[in-house]
Amino acid sequence: MLLPKTRRILDELGENIKLARLRRKFSSQQVAQRAGISRPTLSSIEKGKPTVSIGSYLMVLQVLGLEKDFLLLAKDDELGRKLQDASMTIKKRAPKRADDND
Repeated sequence: MLLPKTRRILDELGENIKLARLRRKFSSQQVAQRAGISRPTLSSIEKGKPTVSIGSYLMVLQVLGLEKDFLLLAKDDELGRKLQDASMTIKKRAPKRADDND
């Protein structure tokens, strides 16, 4: 079960995909056919349905020329970096070099 906040994100994603399709003046039939999915699946994507596979979302983005936007997901993981930095330990001395015996 999705949290309401997450549900709204999917709704907005679906609406953005639909708007991108309409701006390009593509019919739902054209996009579905080019993406290799059914029209009902495209309709579900445009409604932000969580039951549609992420691969189908990506295929539709590819048809619309927006597949690189997918790379922006989780790109700037500020919270993850803060957590990582907080758990880093600082060594008291540098490790010995292998060539110190020469």
